[in-house]
Amino acid sequence: MKRSELKVESIKRVVVRGTNWVGDAVMTIPALRELRRVLPDAHITLATRSWSEELFRDADFLDDLLVYERRGNALSSVMRASREWRGRRFDLAILFQNAFEAALIAALARVPARVGYGTDGRSALLTHALPLPSWHNERHEVFYYLNIISELEKLLRGSSVVLDQEPRFELRVGGARQLEAVELLKAHGASMKGPLVALCPGSTNSRAKRWPGERYAALADRFVDEMKADVILVGSAEEMEVSRAVAERMRRKSIVLTGRTKLAEAVAVLSISDLLVTNDTGPAHIAAALERPTLVIFGPTDPTTTRPFSRSAQVIRRPPECAPCMLRDCPIDHRCLTAITPDEVFARASAMMKRAHTEVAV
Repeated sequence: MKRSELKVESIKRVVVRGTNWVGDAVMTIPALRELRRVLPDAHITLATRSWSEELFRDADFLDDLLVYERRGNALSSVMRASREWRGRRFDLAILFQNAFEAALIAALARVPARVGYGTDGRSALLTHALPLPSWHNERHEVFYYLNIISELEKLLRGSSVVLDQEPRFELRVGGARQLEAVELLKAHGASMKGPLVALCPGSTNSRAKRWPGERYAALADRFVDEMKADVILVGSAEEMEVSRAVAERMRRKSIVLTGRTKLAEAVAVLSISDLLVTNDTGPAHIAAALERPTLVIFGPTDPTTTRPFSRSAQVIRRPPECAPCMLRDCPIDHRCLTAITPDEVFARASAMMKRAHTEVAV
């Protein structure tokens, strides 16, 4: 399909190649919502990892989910995916993922219009290869995805208002799922009589992001002692060792849910939590999109582009000259995170909880 042939009326079926990480997936929600506005009558399918079914279970901006997981070698996975895409007769493919593989699947599937950034040497595979925006490393990552939809709207209508509006996340969890979350917590020993505080002390893709476990333990004990809170530790199965180490260092009891819940259950638990304190991880973006008070401890990464984009989220950071280094392991003394104390995290978190409670009361 040539650029001049891209018409709203010709687009009936759209496939969006989503991102591979939970936090990134949450940051695509505003772009997906804008895509629904731009193409209100199209059938929109999100092609991404299997966990997306649980994250987007109640999404009103999608019609369908198509799971893509590599099985066997890369070539066989690409061929299998391209056959499935071709069978669905998509009119438009939007590629949030930057990889060459995503564009190859869309091209082999013969999707007539293929829109995405011309990264990773894939421009020839796209019908509409977009240049990286000049502000890519200066604005939040959410605008990186929104810009794709902005360019699409320009192609379809000649102009766009996508980047002129406040990004909308609005990740919602239904009442029935929240009741199930309460029962899950009670089954694991939560009293549900005081505040519910979630802590995420791990990180799946970087050890350097982790605030020291003994500090999480000290923080957790303060929530129990001073607020009579139920403290729950959350995260993926890969973070189980970190959570166990925190629980063992605590003087008080905590509830370790790390690796013991499906993503949909974890999302529901976060939706009823009074606070999440976390490293720069996926749960930070989920809780913030759920509009729950979220305090994110930043060390080697850059909050300018990857902080949770929400008024309910705050960042605590004490950057030395070497930050942000973006390294996965600190080669020196981890000073970016050891400079942050449990006392200041507790003080900030307490103020956030008090503010949230006041706003609800009003």
